[in-house]
Amino acid sequence: MTKPENPVQMAVIGAAHGIKGELRVKTFTGDPLALADYGPLYAKDGRAFHINDIRPAGTVVVVRFKGIGDRNAAEALAGTELFVDRSMLPDDGEEDEFYHADLIGLDVRDDTGVIGKVVAVHNFGGGDILDVTLAGRKGVLIPFTQAAVPEVSVAQGFVRVDPLAAGLLDDEDGEAPGHSGFDPKGRPRGPKDAGGNR
Repeated sequence: MTKPENPVQMAVIGAAHGIKGELRVKTFTGDPLALADYGPLYAKDGRAFHINDIRPAGTVVVVRFKGIGDRNAAEALAGTELFVDRSMLPDDGEEDEFYHADLIGLDVRDDTGVIGKVVAVHNFGGGDILDVTLAGRKGVLIPFTQAAVPEVSVAQGFVRVDPLAAGLLDDEDGEAPGHSGFDPKGRPRGPKDAGGNR
């Protein structure tokens, strides 16, 4: 296989590990050791990487790639993103599981019709977030939750959002959800001598 036509990022190479060319690699697979099951991995420039050996090491895996035999060669690869073609990934996930690559490019709909497009999917530790363009506004973030995105149809090319749950509309009564009588100006800011901005 040559460079992937529909690339899906599987990992990113980190720092060199030891002096024999091993590398610390952060994987985006459910089982980090499964990275070796997808065959060769490809960099954006088309270089192929074949895994000779892989073992767990805390939150990453330590990988020995074919042809990388010393620390200098390993250090030169730091930051390299590794991809496979989407066709190499199984489609036997649960009904409510999606690959990020399958969500990117889908239309965003609400009850009125198409309102935007998914341009990226992020996860900063608190769950997946859809990065969408809406009416020319770039960088609108929508939580990828059942409440905010109640319907996903990869086959039909869209996600349906609930504008209120997605944070696209103000709450009808102007109050913070679940806090009747909420007054943002009346919140305590700590003692004046503690540096609180009053």
